[in-house]
Amino acid sequence: MDDRSRFQTYLQYALVRTLTAALGALPRSFSAALGRCVGRAAYFGFGRLRHIGLRNLRIAFPKISKADRRKILRACFDNLGRQLGEFCHFERATVEKLRKVLEYDPESLARFNEAKSRGKGILLVTGHLGAWELLPFAHSAFGNPLHILVRTIENPLIERLIHSIRARFGNQTIDKRNSGLTCLRVLKKGGMLGILSDLNSLPQEGVFVPFFGELACTTLAVAALALQTDAVVFPVFAPWETSRKRYVFRGGPAIDLVRTGDHDKDLAINTARVASVMEKWIRAYPEQWLWIHDRWHALVRPGDRICTEFPPVG
Repeated sequence: MDDRSRFQTYLQYALVRTLTAALGALPRSFSAALGRCVGRAAYFGFGRLRHIGLRNLRIAFPKISKADRRKILRACFDNLGRQLGEFCHFERATVEKLRKVLEYDPESLARFNEAKSRGKGILLVTGHLGAWELLPFAHSAFGNPLHILVRTIENPLIERLIHSIRARFGNQTIDKRNSGLTCLRVLKKGGMLGILSDLNSLPQEGVFVPFFGELACTTLAVAALALQTDAVVFPVFAPWETSRKRYVFRGGPAIDLVRTGDHDKDLAINTARVASVMEKWIRAYPEQWLWIHDRWHALVRPGDRICTEFPPVG
């Protein structure tokens, strides 16, 4: 690393550390509110992201008005800012404080306990909806540490900081790069693995499945891991619920795997089933999903895997 790169690395870390310390020193409600202001400023300041978000919303909700799409997108940025404020409090968080922020939906908790009772590995499948960072963090604080599949940050100082925060209550992170064998070992030993499965995937790593009425390339990882280990596929989310003034852990029911005897077909069908569950939750909380990600970026080319028909879930 040359002097210029080293300077940039330390400068980036100093900026991030200053921001997390400043927001973390404020009362949580103030920090979340200030974070929402940052998110709203980003809405007006980042035109390219705003363009991507509005285009995605036109694909997903072609029948709603432009004003309603903009309202959803502004709320998406607000939610991102709120998560920034929440994350900055993780270093000082206690179990007691977390219970004031997040609660388990009783029915979802019963489903989760039933999934644990099967004695198999559990794939906790979620997306960039609600408080996706708070979800595994609080889950570990409440006595259920897990492994989390993550994309590492290039700046090693920032990566070390983020990892130490995520792992405070026993969580372990797994780098997405070359993670297959590690994930298999975790699940075969009956462990829990958290994975985000709602982003655009490279065609060689995914399959095109229906998502809001359009084909979207979706990772095969969930289906591949579940089929190889017989792990329970359990969808989980932590949306903000204004009426309760807190995040609510909602999950399940488990997604039963389809096994036809044709492995490639099974991968495609089960990936499509996971995507359909993801779509259901996004439709329930559209203001809290990451619309600024270019979800429909990959285009179908000759030879790409496509799944257009699949058994419904639930």
